[in-house]
Amino acid sequence: MIMPRYTGRFAPTPSGPLHFGSLVTALASWLDARAVNGHWQLRIEDTDTPRSSRRAVDTILRQLEAFGLYHDGAVCHQSERHDAYQQALDRLHEQGVAYPCSCTRRELQGYRRYPGWCRTGPCHPERELAWRLRTDTGPSVISWQDRRLGTQRWPLAEQGDVILRRRDGIWAYQLAVVIDDAAQQITDIVRGSDLLDNTPWQRYLQLALGLPAPRYLHLPLIVTASGQKLSKQNLAPALPFEGAAPRRLLHQALAALGQRPADELARAPVARQLAWAVAHWSAENIGSAAHYPTPGPIDDCSHDSR
Repeated sequence: MIMPRYTGRFAPTPSGPLHFGSLVTALASWLDARAVNGHWQLRIEDTDTPRSSRRAVDTILRQLEAFGLYHDGAVCHQSERHDAYQQALDRLHEQGVAYPCSCTRRELQGYRRYPGWCRTGPCHPERELAWRLRTDTGPSVISWQDRRLGTQRWPLAEQGDVILRRRDGIWAYQLAVVIDDAAQQITDIVRGSDLLDNTPWQRYLQLALGLPAPRYLHLPLIVTASGQKLSKQNLAPALPFEGAAPRRLLHQALAALGQRPADELARAPVARQLAWAVAHWSAENIGSAAHYPTPGPIDDCSHDSR
């Protein structure tokens, strides 16, 4: 049996520029692909158009270029993929796996997961309707093998009926990511462990739609000194991409991934660091820690001289 060529991807949301945590994820997925002569694709996850901006997309592209993380093929924009998502939702509805829901956030306050009120029909059909994934009739347990975390077994019904399309018509992450991973023939997903609990829904959607299941590698999170995940919501500093900043930050990202680059490599050009990293890449060296601290003040790196 001929195995498909490794195809990985990086899929940022253009609600702002990349930060150091984004770099670690992008670098890990890029190295995992390049180390086996695989493809690495870029997807802009801009379904939430009110929160997305063209300026952020341009900045993300410049940041990736400055760190030498070039992608293969055309950039995929989720904002252009409405028809594919709608076709998938129609199929799920026909199978009884997706249903319309009229419940509001206020009505659901105090519930840890959705109680299923609209499973047999929307309680208020006159309202704008969201669409949910029905989990109570699916497999009792969703299981897969994570390349870092080992065997994963998640009771599906305990995950709750996740939103597939919002009341305002915006496509939710869970459906869009599954459809696009299949369309781009993604074989391997390398991403942060904050998305681990999203995987059961995505595996269920893959099963329901007859789509291939990629391999998963969930990375430790990069956190602040206070233990908060680096994120745009927490105002993580933007990744500088001028001067000597990419050299130092790339070296720090390699260290965060457990690759143990030599100290003198921090002064080497980005291309040389990446060549070393591809030749020495080992996902096993990432380790089992749940998170890693941010390596010092990111902002200061942009003032280094060449």
